[in-house]
Amino acid sequence: MPPDLDAAIEVAAATAGTTYSGWLAATARKEFTLRAGLAAIVAYEADDGALSAEEVAEADAWAREAIERGKRSGSRTRRSA
Repeated sequence: MPPDLDAAIEVAAATAGTTYSGWLAATARKEFTLRAGLAAIVAYEADDGALSAEEVAEADAWAREAIERGKRSGSRTRRSA
C-alpha cells in the first residue's frame, strides 16, 4: 500500500473512532452498497426505461434528507470489522 494512502487511512480511522481494519471494512461495505444500487438502477432502466428528470430530483432530495437524518441520529462507525 502506498505510504501516503496508509497514513490517510490511519487518520480517517482515528477521526471516525474506529480501527484501521474497521474503517477499511466500513469503506468496502459502502462501496459494495453503491455498486449494488447502481446495478439496480441499470436493471430498472433496462426493464422500465430511463428515469425522468423529476424522478432523479426526487431521489436526490430523498438521499440528502436521509444523510441529514443519519447525522442527527448520532450513529457512529462500528469500532471493529
